[in-house]
Amino acid sequence: MGFLSILSYAHKLIEERVAPGDTVVDATAGNGVDTVFLSKCVGMQGTVHAFDIQEEALLQTHKRMAKELPEHDKVFLHLRSHAEIKETLPAEAEGQVAAVMFNLGYLPGADPATITVPSSTLPALQGASELLRRGGVLTIALYTGHEGGEQEAAIVRDWAEQLPQRQFQVMEYRFINRHNHPPYLIAIEKQ
Repeated sequence: MGFLSILSYAHKLIEERVAPGDTVVDATAGNGVDTVFLSKCVGMQGTVHAFDIQEEALLQTHKRMAKELPEHDKVFLHLRSHAEIKETLPAEAEGQVAAVMFNLGYLPGADPATITVPSSTLPALQGASELLRRGGVLTIALYTGHEGGEQEAAIVRDWAEQLPQRQFQVMEYRFINRHNHPPYLIAIEKQ
């Protein structure tokens, strides 16, 4: 048995903190893997908000949901930037969200020129941190092997390091002996 991948570790952290009926966010829907995972965590009574700026991503997410959890009717797909998370969720969600997941980079199998960028990612992270409840978790998978990836990861890491330690616990999970820009995870828990 080896160590968990960064995504498996993110899932483990979320599973430990999310309960049926909770509200959660997939900030970068992509192909819908995390949207389905989060939907299973919150159950039929919970609510999932998934964001992506690419219609193709939301179509893939919708197809995956229809195949794996066709009966779940509280999954809302938003064709919007993750920078608009806080404005999109209802006002009563502030301080009540159990988990927010980010997978930064680009949509696998799509145009690799369409990438997440700090100008939208930083407001998204700030908004997500404000939406979290006490004990809620925010996970950020950072992919650094594409153009702009290293820069975005460094900016995100700097942002996370500046979070007040009385309000947040911040950790980094990575494999340090891998080559070719291995991805890594930043996880943030609200105190």
